[in-house]
Amino acid sequence: MSYLTESLKIEILMMIGYGDRARTQCEVVRLFRETHPDLPPLNQGTISKIEAQYREMGHVRKVPSKRQAVVDDDTKLNLLLALEENPITLARQLARDSVNIQAHNFLRKHNGTKLYVKLILEIRNMSN
Repeated sequence: MSYLTESLKIEILMMIGYGDRARTQCEVVRLFRETHPDLPPLNQGTISKIEAQYREMGHVRKVPSKRQAVVDDDTKLNLLLALEENPITLARQLARDSVNIQAHNFLRKHNGTKLYVKLILEIRNMSN
């Protein structure tokens, strides 16, 4: 599907049609093969994805993928130390106090891991 440009996706939507004049996915596959014999053939799943994206978002532009933000070591250490000092504190509350939303995921992953805190402290002491 990476070879499909935005204009080709719009053309596929026009081939699908709407209302009483809507074509089935099999008909769209056949029509696309006849119209663009030089391109690799489509399958019904690709047409379903394009149609679903259009119905959901109202466009067929490529949506950028979400990259995970990086939590720096100082933030990790501060969060883990706060969790160690007050284990009753919920990870959600600590994450809410921090600026980065990825801190919540980090705390969920390392909740109660004292070994991790010790390792970070050792690494920090070695670098100083």
